[in-house]
Amino acid sequence: MKKKTTPKPASIAPASVLISNAKPARRQNVETQSDGPKKLPWGEGERLQKVLAKAGVGSRRVAEDMIAAGRIEVDGEIVREQGLRIDPQNAVVRVDGVRIVVRDEQVYLALNKPKGWQSTMSDEMGRPCVGDIVAERVAAGQRLFHVGRLDADTEGLLLLTNDGDLAHRLMHPSFEVPKTYLATVNGEIKDRNVAKRLKDGVELEDGPASVDRFQVLEVGEGKSLVKVVLHEGRKHIVRRLLAAVGFPVTALVRTHLGPVALGDQRPGTLRALGRDEIGKLYEAVSL
Repeated sequence: MKKKTTPKPASIAPASVLISNAKPARRQNVETQSDGPKKLPWGEGERLQKVLAKAGVGSRRVAEDMIAAGRIEVDGEIVREQGLRIDPQNAVVRVDGVRIVVRDEQVYLALNKPKGWQSTMSDEMGRPCVGDIVAERVAAGQRLFHVGRLDADTEGLLLLTNDGDLAHRLMHPSFEVPKTYLATVNGEIKDRNVAKRLKDGVELEDGPASVDRFQVLEVGEGKSLVKVVLHEGRKHIVRRLLAAVGFPVTALVRTHLGPVALGDQRPGTLRALGRDEIGKLYEAVSL
């Protein structure tokens, strides 16, 4: 008789914090700007190579080589001119087709929200919330807000930023940014029709909903560990979908939001997103 395996709990093991160093993809869905980079009067703005160095692209020397190689775009046009001055507050700069952050005050953070914590910046009932974790940053003047929510019983990836345009697009359903979850459910899922039902769509009290992908990872001792990918953003959508097909959730973790992965980040910790991750988020929402 085949030995059953016990599914691992849907949680992320403590380990070192990792930042992706993946090579940026070539651009997609880039807005067209016909006017090209706006040339500023002498003494105004900042030199492009200095802006690139501050953004973490490389040293000024490396930035100059990249400009010479035609790898840098400003406002939709390739720039080969050394010493071009730009306005970091308004210019759209791309390296190898991927947009980069050039404004000093912009902040992009990944939080592993612990189970039992509220996805709010404050809580009238005194319960632990996301705002407690970033309290020092807020006190220092950073105006942060979270991208979407996770219910109190769900742990995992939550993005925090002060980039309103990016946050709005990431939450807007028209951009269909995928979210990935690991869920432990009651019941052993052995019927392939469960996946088909979830992909075809399930009628919920507030309308039909479906998943993009569904995979059973482990089954044993009356439980299953599954991976769910969907772009829906309705309240408790993963829990409600799985309950509707007969497998109520007992533990839930969000592991990915678009191109950003939680990885081995410990619950309750923050990390700054890497340049490549931010560029891919921009790309995902056509910024």
